[in-house]
Amino acid sequence: MSSRDKAPVFVVGSARSGNTMLYHMLLSSGHFPIYRTEPLVFDLLVPRFGDLRSAAVRRKLMRYWLRSRQFRRSGLDARQITEKVMTSVSNGGDFLRAVMEEMARAGGYQRWTVWGPDNLLYLPDIKRQIPEALFIHVVRDGRDVAVALNRKQFIRPFPWDRNYRLFVSALHWMWKVQTGRHDARTLGADYLEVHFEDLVLNPSETLERIGTFIGQTLDYERIQKIGAVRRPNTSFTEELEARNFSPVGRWKNLLSQDQIARLEYLTGDLLVELGYPLPHPQRANLGFRLRAMRSLYPAFYDLKEWLKTTTPVGRFVNLNRLHLDESEDSGLNVGGSYEDLPRPKEGINLISH
Repeated sequence: MSSRDKAPVFVVGSARSGNTMLYHMLLSSGHFPIYRTEPLVFDLLVPRFGDLRSAAVRRKLMRYWLRSRQFRRSGLDARQITEKVMTSVSNGGDFLRAVMEEMARAGGYQRWTVWGPDNLLYLPDIKRQIPEALFIHVVRDGRDVAVALNRKQFIRPFPWDRNYRLFVSALHWMWKVQTGRHDARTLGADYLEVHFEDLVLNPSETLERIGTFIGQTLDYERIQKIGAVRRPNTSFTEELEARNFSPVGRWKNLLSQDQIARLEYLTGDLLVELGYPLPHPQRANLGFRLRAMRSLYPAFYDLKEWLKTTTPVGRFVNLNRLHLDESEDSGLNVGGSYEDLPRPKEGINLISH
């Protein structure tokens, strides 16, 4: 097993919780290869293509992957990475390691990092397949997350709950964070929780804590000049334009007292567990509908995830998130020859992405 200062780092967390910000901070530190996209291995590729011990499955995977944004932004040679995947990969962890280690080697780095909110749902699988992996879970006040998710309309409610999207967004945050924290119990010292609010309000101290965890010095003076610190990944771009960007406690000004009380009824236990105070501690019963939603949506998300990962339903996972080229064939010969594979497109600049 690699030493801690060489171990891969997974940045995880609910969407709109700041995991992209931390990931870009790590990239800006100069210790990791630049990869400006989600690998989508455990949440998309593995459910879609299945058992990678099969050469035929690996061949099919590469036919798609070589047409994807994930490949284009890697900057790798198609022939070389395909040969490595075809000869040394047997699961999703092997595939991710093959890609990221080749990127690190090409850039002269000794380790790599990736991010992806849905990786929070696969911590045991990732740890089993990449035993030396370290995990940083960025947690954020669920009320702010719900406001951001609702604004982006990322979470789809049932048709009869369209007017309750804010609360469905909060329930999705609660489900994902609780699932990740439950699974993280087996990770011991290889798991760290970081509050988004600490990254924003006390970045130097928080990065020092993260640096100790991953065995790497993180220079905030260098990091703050680059990437997400200067150009936040926010749902509220108007704040940037008005120069009043304030991502901490935004919910206090954007939600009504009734909305706050309802959110806290739905997610208050987790908010308190994470250290976020509640202005409505009485937790009044707010009706049958919210009680039903609080039970229904997490159960639905569990079922949906189970169907995707343990049944043939996973084969129908949509590949649109890979942003495939329009060409129908990557050039991978079905017989397993690599001679006709396309070279990477000219002029790829990882940093520009």
